[in-house]
Amino acid sequence: MADKKETSQFPSEVIDLPSGGAVYPTDSTLSSGKIEIKYMTAKEEDILTSQNLIKKGLVIEKLLDSLILTKGVKSEDLVIGDKNAVMVAARILAYGPEYACEVTNPNTGENLTHTFNIADCPFIKLPKDVDGNNFDFELPVSKQKITFKLLTGKDERMINEELDKIRKLGAQVIPELTTRLRYLITSVDGETKQNVINSFVENMLSKDSLSLRQEITKVTPDIDLSQEIDIEGDTVKVDIPMTVNFFWPDTES
Repeated sequence: MADKKETSQFPSEVIDLPSGGAVYPTDSTLSSGKIEIKYMTAKEEDILTSQNLIKKGLVIEKLLDSLILTKGVKSEDLVIGDKNAVMVAARILAYGPEYACEVTNPNTGENLTHTFNIADCPFIKLPKDVDGNNFDFELPVSKQKITFKLLTGKDERMINEELDKIRKLGAQVIPELTTRLRYLITSVDGETKQNVINSFVENMLSKDSLSLRQEITKVTPDIDLSQEIDIEGDTVKVDIPMTVNFFWPDTES
């Protein structure tokens, strides 16, 4: 974090994004690789406790939209890894870097409480040669050449809305993987028509699908929410769970 300053009556900080801004259009303010957010207030705590927003699954989006000060930017404009980084930064500014939560010992399966310092979570950065949200990949089995993009918050919202409609229809199989791939893939052998992409996704070989998902993970910028901790003399790596206490730390003294 850097460049602490005052915006209106609220203190704010300009924070770095894991993507470095390379995945955004050059005319976007996000292409600078930075975003300005304000410190949380009681107003944002009202958002966090809104049962209506909780029920709709919109709490984090509304919270981040309330905190983002960069003109013309909403949380749904961010690629998912950048959005995660903003969420972590907002929590640090609000309550500090210490985050106590329950984790599972991967060696024994036992649960224990551990306090993480989330300020120590490093960025997973983009490969250096990336220029824009457009990635090329040749599938190992079919040898077809595809392009894909990193999903934004808006893409995630559209995917979830589409899947919710399917669930409401009582479908026995919810096509989560293929729906996500339809949004990720932008062309197949140079063809960008959506009906061509849809047909391709439905018939993609499993090995090609796995390889593509591995490649997407490889190039996706994010914040690494895993840390090594000491448990009874053993050093183990655990994922930091994002529980309700992430934005509501224990208020007991």
